[in-house]
Amino acid sequence: MEVPRIVISALRGGAGKTIISIGIIAALRNLNKPVAPFKKGPDYIDAGWLTLAAGRPCYNLDTFLLPAPKILNSFFSHASLSDIAVIEGNRGLYDGIDIAGSTSTAELAKLLNCPVIMCLDCTKTTRTVAAVVAGCRQFDSAVAIKGVILNRVAGLRHEKILTDSIEQHCGLPVIGAIPKLKRQQFPERHMGLVPTHEHDWAKNSIAAAAEMAANYLDLNRILKIALAAPVIDSANVVEADDRKNATTADNLSKSDSPRIGVIKDSAFQFYYPENIEALECDGAEVVFISPLERSSLPQIDALYIGGGFPETHAGQLAANRQFREELKDLINVGLPVYAECGGLMYLGKELRLDDNTYPMVDVLPVSFNLSKRPQGHGYTIVTIDRPNPFFDMGTELKGHEFHYSRVVDWQGTDDQLAFRMQRGSGFQNGRDGVCVKNVLATYTHIHALGTPVWAQAMVRNAIKFKTAK
Repeated sequence: MEVPRIVISALRGGAGKTIISIGIIAALRNLNKPVAPFKKGPDYIDAGWLTLAAGRPCYNLDTFLLPAPKILNSFFSHASLSDIAVIEGNRGLYDGIDIAGSTSTAELAKLLNCPVIMCLDCTKTTRTVAAVVAGCRQFDSAVAIKGVILNRVAGLRHEKILTDSIEQHCGLPVIGAIPKLKRQQFPERHMGLVPTHEHDWAKNSIAAAAEMAANYLDLNRILKIALAAPVIDSANVVEADDRKNATTADNLSKSDSPRIGVIKDSAFQFYYPENIEALECDGAEVVFISPLERSSLPQIDALYIGGGFPETHAGQLAANRQFREELKDLINVGLPVYAECGGLMYLGKELRLDDNTYPMVDVLPVSFNLSKRPQGHGYTIVTIDRPNPFFDMGTELKGHEFHYSRVVDWQGTDDQLAFRMQRGSGFQNGRDGVCVKNVLATYTHIHALGTPVWAQAMVRNAIKFKTAK
């Protein structure tokens, strides 16, 4: 399989690789070159910006959440109709959760046999950068570092010293040098770049990034590096798709398909595209809903509420009393609901923010407020050890969490928490997965390709609820 491809990586987080990736993608798109965007690691916000830059969905490639065959299959199936695939790495090139670097960007690059372009923050340094790049090349010779982009360069003299040092001592081309930019086009928040849904000037930011890339990067050289990526033997790509549940999707007519609602707007925006696609693959009709835009629920047979920032829309969510009450009534008669992070907060009793209290759906016996520091951050592993509507007892799930919200008034019991945390913070007391009626709400985010039973359970519960109505 021939797919031109590059990985954009760095020495650490915050070095500028997201904005550079956005700029490369948008600039190539302006040249009428279709770009397939990918994001390494568990991430929604960067992926949203990459989606906007490319004009097509960004898919996440995560060696912790997904087995290697699924990553290969996902990559080639979504990159095959593009001129180039651009993969933004996460953190530093070799950073991972263990000393082997098993979840690092470097390991993903090796799995995809993909050339790497390093983005280097050159603030207050010159020749030392060459030593660092040389060390990265020697650390793992199987990682194909093929070029360097200098970022936050102080001036022409600084650029020349850096370029000469790297090209002479490392034998790598410098394919761009970006000066310190005075204008801030991408404001940041506690989770990184601000979500694209939260402001109407996102397209202007994308245009600015494209202009930056066109002015300061050698796009032709980047394309040559991507085109030189080795051909990958298609025998290594597994075509198996175990998302499809023969007992549901294969036996459903269009009229029998359950309708699964997905709350998606600027308050709830964190969804992997594969999760939505998995629901459809297993036979569901997906209906997008927004409590910020409508006062009542459409006819649905199950509901999926993803993560987001309900705290920034708490006033609007609280004011939509009719929507909250309709949802609560449906849950009380058995509507299956799966909620993650922000969705968990929305289903609670209330949000307490500063001196204000905002009522939420009030089906889970818990209230939340926000901390100034993360309360859960990183990969999670959970074991299902309590009865719940979605997962069999003994099932192990891999996911991730990142939240500033915290439990301030839990009126339930640990018996209502279906997950035992093997890794991660979870809800409280080493547990997660609040289960009330047919609701399962958790701080852990899952990826459908790594947890195919999730979509099957959603559709199965939706069919059961539809049949019982």
